[in-house]
Amino acid sequence: MNTAGHSTAKAPRGLELTPFRGLRYDPDRVGSLAAVTSPPYDVVVRPDGLHHLQSADPYNIVRLILPEAGTPAARNAQAAGTLRRWRAEGVLTVDPEPGLYVYEQRDGDGMVQRGVIGALRVSDPGERLVLPHEDVMPHIVADRADLMRATSANLEPLLLTYRGDGDDGSTAAVTAGLIERTAERRPLLATTTEDGFHHRLWSVTDSADTAAVQRELAGHQALIADGHHRWATYRRLRAEHPSPSPWDHGLVLLVDTARYPLRVRAIHRLLHGLPVADAVAALDGLFRVRRLDGTTLSGALDALAPAASAGNAFLLAGDGAFHLVDRPDPGLLARTVPVDRPAAWRALDATVLHATLLDHVWRVPDDPARIAYIHDTAATVEKAERDGGTAVLMHPVREDVVRDLAREGVTMPRKSTSFGPKPASGLVLRALDLEPGL
Repeated sequence: MNTAGHSTAKAPRGLELTPFRGLRYDPDRVGSLAAVTSPPYDVVVRPDGLHHLQSADPYNIVRLILPEAGTPAARNAQAAGTLRRWRAEGVLTVDPEPGLYVYEQRDGDGMVQRGVIGALRVSDPGERLVLPHEDVMPHIVADRADLMRATSANLEPLLLTYRGDGDDGSTAAVTAGLIERTAERRPLLATTTEDGFHHRLWSVTDSADTAAVQRELAGHQALIADGHHRWATYRRLRAEHPSPSPWDHGLVLLVDTARYPLRVRAIHRLLHGLPVADAVAALDGLFRVRRLDGTTLSGALDALAPAASAGNAFLLAGDGAFHLVDRPDPGLLARTVPVDRPAAWRALDATVLHATLLDHVWRVPDDPARIAYIHDTAATVEKAERDGGTAVLMHPVREDVVRDLAREGVTMPRKSTSFGPKPASGLVLRALDLEPGL
């Protein structure tokens, strides 16, 4: 029988963002909403930043996302017990209706970022719907998975971006309009965190509104801006649970960067056990190294920017001075940088740092005992000076380079970028026992 025009193949599925009943702090039960929030778990500087947040309020979210105990099993059990207790005591309460959440962040310089928080269907890499741009560390994924299993919760949203003026001519005018209209209403919560950011959150529960957003986002592709390990964790946990189940979805914030461009910052490296003098000596004849005498951190970063625009460049610090490293020997790069990747990947500072400097020049293995990844520039320098190690300060990568590589299916070395502003943890959580199928 002729079946032309009647394909039985399933239509491709796009981004599927689902409303959920948010779990939120009762402002009457905590010192302040600002005092219970935290940066994402991997941005918190440990141990100093962690202890600062713990002392800010006994209910700070770090007690869930970064519990402290003697063993991993004890940490996860502690987080699960803490979450159960806070819910039983009414510290965390459940919103009455499922909804999508409009989230706004503002800083003192006029920057405004808005997006939509929801439960996104966890898709397979082959669907090319949620694009990673960095590699992940399996032990971190395993750690996050253990915590999510123990708590049966998505404790903090990861950050995804999409282009509302997509390359294929698609737009996201309905979603953008809904976000703008919602932001004119009175918010569910408003707070200002100690970093100076103002946060506001609204719930969108009207079924017609949420359906319109879902239809529109189904035509888009997303880039993981922050949260590669959590997305990999979502995929692992979805595979462990028969579908359908609440594990089929994970908590995300989706931001249209055509309307709200994110800031892209670098993530720096702290090399334990490698004094700056030894690091500099090993570069002789391989890179140009210039000591920037009498220069502040700001001045050193100003010197790094043009050098990084002209080629691979880094700042080394930890001995009370800054050393600008640039102009690598072309022969060295030819011998050390893999040739089976696009030229844009081979030219990345992170690629040269890991493939050339860490693997071949300094011979520093990429494990937590030897390398720490720190978002805060000043904190990286301070810890290097205190510990006698070497801070490697990076220049940020442009977003278009990140997106283009992701679309080619090429991942960058892990912790190559820091997109922001990142959503504050603690404003809305997703408890999986509130959804059918668990």
